[in-house]
This record gives sequence, structure tokens and C-alpha cells, in this order.
Amino acid sequence: MDDLKRRWARLEPHMTVVGPDDDRPRPAVLLFHGCGGLRDHLPRYAAAAKAAGWRAFIVDSYAPRGWGRAFTLTAVCTGLSFRGYERAGDVLAAIQGISARPDVDETQVTLGGWSHGGWSIMEMMSAEPLPNTMGVTNPGDADLSGVRAVWLMYPYIGPFAFNRMKPWRHCPRVLAVTCKRDHLTTQRNAEQVNAMIRNCGAEVESWVAVGTHAFDEPTNNGPMRHDPDLTEEALRRFRAFLTDVAPHV
Repeated sequence: MDDLKRRWARLEPHMTVVGPDDDRPRPAVLLFHGCGGLRDHLPRYAAAAKAAGWRAFIVDSYAPRGWGRAFTLTAVCTGLSFRGYERAGDVLAAIQGISARPDVDETQVTLGGWSHGGWSIMEMMSAEPLPNTMGVTNPGDADLSGVRAVWLMYPYIGPFAFNRMKPWRHCPRVLAVTCKRDHLTTQRNAEQVNAMIRNCGAEVESWVAVGTHAFDEPTNNGPMRHDPDLTEEALRRFRAFLTDVAPHV
């Protein structure tokens, strides 16, 4: 099992950085993909962050492990392996590694998670950072004080998300996107989870998008259908959220 430093050393070479062409400390948003891996929509969110004056860091959890899309669709997307509470160590390592960069304002970090990525963020927020939990040996060494906001894009909150109603230990501002036609959760379940986060003291804004799960991903797979217009609205809201979190970039 990795410690945070070694986990970051594995993740960093596969990370994509998008942002203004300068070296001054800027707010950072860390983007965590869904169970299907990196797809074409995350670079669009990274570009929206850049337009808002932020640095975006797309964190690939699969390339460092040598996993291809065929494997992850059959193993991760089915819940057989690498559940959110195991991937939470990637989130912690990325927070620690990216916050230490000289071109990042360590007091202005936002986390963005899509489906499985959102699940992983939520597990990280709710779990006790005991040794050898969340897939790393020293989760308690990560400092969450600079995490100011979380963007949850149709996070997985289904049967395997055992801790979805567990209070968070760090409660930043949240924008939670629920899909009205999400086959993985009911709107009621999502509202209950959002209410739990609010009860922790977090400011939680919710948006019910009239689409399917993964509506912003430019593919159609099973019950999931791409909606270009809804995707544009999501990108607009994402940029507005970042601008509101750090208005003086």
C-alpha cells in the first residue's frame, strides 16, 4: 500500500494541467473522472476553469495502474473492484501534491468529481483518516483546510456507497448536480444526501438537470444519452461556480 507521497509520485506523470500561461499562484480545481476513465468532456471543463483564471488538474486514476477502458468498464463500473473508498487515497494524494505546487494558491482548492470520481471525493470527506484506510497508509497527513469547494457531478450514491449518509469531516461549499433520469439513483436519494451535507454546516447548492447520468459525456451507452445543450449549461454553471468561489482571480 502506498503512502501519500508515493501515490502522488505515481499519479503526477499522468496528470493533465490546463491553465493560464504564467507561474503565479492561482486557484486550482482538481478533476476526477468517472468509472469509464478519461473522456472528451473533462478537457472542456478544464478549459472553462482556465477561462475563469483557474488552473485545472485532470487526475487519471487508471493509467498509473495500467488499466484500460475494457477492464474498467467490466470491473470498476460494475463495483467489483476499486470502489470509491479505495480511490479516496488518490484524492488525498492529489490534494497534497497539487497544493504544494508554487503555481497554486493552496488556500483556494476546489475538487470536482464525475460519478465514480464524486463518490471517491465523498468517501474521502466522510472517512476517518485512520492508518491504512482509503487505499493509503497515512491518510491523516493530508491537509484539507485549503479545500474551499466541491463540484459533484452526478456522483455515484448507489448501493455500494455505504457511507453516503455519513457526515463529512470537512464541510466546504458544494454544488451537487443530480440527473432527473439517472438510472443509478433516485432524485429523493440525492436530496437526502445533499441534506446530510448541509447538516454538516456546508453551503450546498443543488441543480437537477433534466438528463440522464453522464449527459455531458459525448457518447451514448445503455441508458445514458449525451445532451449537447445540457452540457453547455453544465459548463456555464461550472465556470460560474468557480468564479463565485474565487471572484478576484
